[in-house]
Amino acid sequence: MRLFSNVKAKIDMTGQTPWSVATTADQSGRVALVTGANTGIGLEIARALAARHATVVLACRNTDSARRAALDITTSVPGADVRTVPLNLADLNSIAAAAASLCDTFPVIDLLINNAGVMASEPSRTVDGFESDFGTNFLGHFALTGRLIDVINAAPAARIVTVSSITHRRRTATLDFDDLHSHNGFDTALTYSRSKMAGMTFMIEMQRRLSVAGHSTISLAAHPGGVRTNILHNQNPLVRMVYNPRLARLTSWFTQSPADGARPVLRAALDPDAEGGDFFGPSGRGELVGPPVPVAISRRAQDPDSGRRLWDAAEEMTKVRFLNDGTHHLDADEPRTR
Repeated sequence: MRLFSNVKAKIDMTGQTPWSVATTADQSGRVALVTGANTGIGLEIARALAARHATVVLACRNTDSARRAALDITTSVPGADVRTVPLNLADLNSIAAAAASLCDTFPVIDLLINNAGVMASEPSRTVDGFESDFGTNFLGHFALTGRLIDVINAAPAARIVTVSSITHRRRTATLDFDDLHSHNGFDTALTYSRSKMAGMTFMIEMQRRLSVAGHSTISLAAHPGGVRTNILHNQNPLVRMVYNPRLARLTSWFTQSPADGARPVLRAALDPDAEGGDFFGPSGRGELVGPPVPVAISRRAQDPDSGRRLWDAAEEMTKVRFLNDGTHHLDADEPRTR
C-alpha cells in the first residue's frame, strides 16, 4: 500500500503524455457501480466506463433522472449496457434495499465508485437523523460498501474508489469524535470538508483492513478539482456564478467540465499501476484543473488510531459491520438483506 503524506507527491508531467482513459484496457465482462451517476461527474464517469464496455449501474436517488441519464449514455455510446438502481444514501433502509437488489443481480461487482455527495447550505439531517453531509457523503457510502463487500471481494481485481475533495486537507477539517454531527455549530464549508476528511480516513482504513484480510480488492481515492457541477446549486450567488458553465471561458483557468473532473476518478478506477491507498487529482495550479496525477493526502487521514475510531463509530451508527475478521456481518438484531 502506497500512502502519500501532505508533502506534494505529484508527478512531473513535463515531456510525458498525460494519462488518458482511452489507453486503458477493455472493461468487457466487468460490472461498475457508480453512485450519484445521474448528473455531473458521476454521469461522465459512468459514460466513460460504458465506452470501455463495462456493465454500468447508475445508483441514484431520483429514478426519473437516472433513467434519463441511462438514455443519455446509451445514445452517446451505442450498445452500452447501462442499468439503474434506486439509492438514497441519506436513508439506511434505502441502502439496504439497493444492496440486496444488487447482490441478487450481480455475483461480482468489479468497481464501486462512491461518488455521490451533498453540500448542505444550512443544518439538515438524513432520514436516520445524521448530519446531512457526514451522513450522506461518508456514512451512506460506508454502509453501502459494507453491504456489498462480499460481491466486491468476489471479483478478481476489484477496486473501491472514494471521490473526495482537496478540502479534506484544510487545517480545520478535523474529525471531532465528540461532535461528528456538528451539533455544536454548523458552517457549510467546514461541515463539508469534515465529511470529506471522514471519507479519506475511511479510504485509508479500508485499505489497511483489506490488506490484513488478504483480499485482492484495493481502496483508492480521487478528487475532481474545481468542477462546474450542480453540487453548488444551494450555495451563495457568487459561488454559483463562478461555477456557472456559461462562464467557462472566463473561469477555465481554475474550473473544468464534469468530463475533465471525472478523469482523476477514472484513473483511480482503471490505471493498472495504481495501488491501494493512492489518491489522484488534477495536475494544474492548486489541483483545480489539468490531467490526473497522484496528489497528497492529509497526514490526519492516515492516522491509524483515527481510522479505527471512525470505523467503530460508523459501525455503531449504521449497524453494518465488515472487514473486522475478513467477513461482512450485521448486528444480531438487524434484518438480513441477502
